Amino acid sequence: MQGIFSEAASFFSELQKRICKELEETDTVGKFCSDAWERPGGGGGLTRVLSDGDVFEKCGVSWSSVEGILPVELAQSMFGDGQTFRATGISLVLHPRSPYIPTTHANLRCIVHGEKVWFGGGADLTPYYFYKDDAIHFHQILSNVCKKHGTVADYSTFKKWCDEYFYLPHRKETRGIGGIFFDHLGIDSTLIQDAFSFVCDLGDVMMNAYLPIVAAHRKASYGDKERNWQLYRRGRYVEFNLLHDRGTIFGLQTDGRTESILMSLPPLVRWDYGTSPPSFDSREARLLQVLKPIDWLSNS
Repeated sequence: MQGIFSEAASFFSELQKRICKELEETDTVGKFCSDAWERPGGGGGLTRVLSDGDVFEKCGVSWSSVEGILPVELAQSMFGDGQTFRATGISLVLHPRSPYIPTTHANLRCIVHGEKVWFGGGADLTPYYFYKDDAIHFHQILSNVCKKHGTVADYSTFKKWCDEYFYLPHRKETRGIGGIFFDHLGIDSTLIQDAFSFVCDLGDVMMNAYLPIVAAHRKASYGDKERNWQLYRRGRYVEFNLLHDRGTIFGLQTDGRTESILMSLPPLVRWDYGTSPPSFDSREARLLQVLKPIDWLSNS
């Protein structure tokens, strides 16, 4: 089981390099800076950030492989035994400059706790202006990779989990238009290799799911109204990540590196009091109408 952890750590590291290369080629202006770090309790990682690009206002792609001792309460709430753990993963959050290009997030991870090993992760899309074709394309890519790995992956189940997970109860809306979310894949040790194969293929298609959406909207012009709406809606993203995101909570509870944990936050955001769409039939109002579970593939 420890062998598959090392394989996963190596795969995630190489995936980080490939994704950063593709994002730089897409942006054409921005370049990633790299920040290697060590965790006091054991292990470390590499955080890479692109800022002030042509397409992307901020991209964060972080890799880590850490180990240490879990707090007692956290250890008792997880599969496995004892307090020692190992965790490796890749996390990315891409904040575009244009309000017409959605933010996207993805993470893949492998956890070892005692004798138990499992994979988790997911990907979701958070638009500021809604395009149905984008939703269908993104979900179709995720559905296809799940279908390829039917022994461990089920798109309908993972989509439902995503809709339920990326939900802001205090706003009564989903963070975006969903994707997939999963955890504890391979907890049955006979399926751990199948789970790893699925995670590898999911990592390999993430840019295929997102970059065509970027290409479709990158040249569209916008003004202050659209930009202000984007910054306002980014506030929802921040609210979720700080109040509800398990990855953020796990990282902070395990003495993770705060700067890397909070890498996901956008560089600019605004909270305006009482903001609402200009009219019930506006494009801004249309976004709010789709922030709920929707079967995008059956509506295609």
